[in-house]
Amino acid sequence: MVTLDTLRNLALSFPEVTEEPHFEKTSFRVKKKIFVTYDDKNKRACIKLSEIDQNVFSAAGKAIIYPLENKWGKQGWTLVEMRKVHKDLFTDALTTAYCEVASKKLADQVRPNYSERKTTNR
Repeated sequence: MVTLDTLRNLALSFPEVTEEPHFEKTSFRVKKKIFVTYDDKNKRACIKLSEIDQNVFSAAGKAIIYPLENKWGKQGWTLVEMRKVHKDLFTDALTTAYCEVASKKLADQVRPNYSERKTTNR
């Protein structure tokens, strides 16, 4: 199980991340762009992934990580069941979400060469 405190510590460890409310949820943003929200009531995070990364992470188990079932899901928004996800898997998914939304310069500070991988996969 991954808690809000764990999510908060991970998200705020990335460069230039802020925590802000987003309706009834908590959001974490880089340069005002949301890369993850947290729904405390349902103990779920929603992360922004590319279509390829969404498929890769969903392969870990559709009961743990899965696309939203609407147009937002087709845009990469992916739900994570925080009660079921292992911390290592969540850490990797959250890092990937940050790199998806952050500028190349910021993403490369977290995961060198991530931006190059994104370009070659499209």
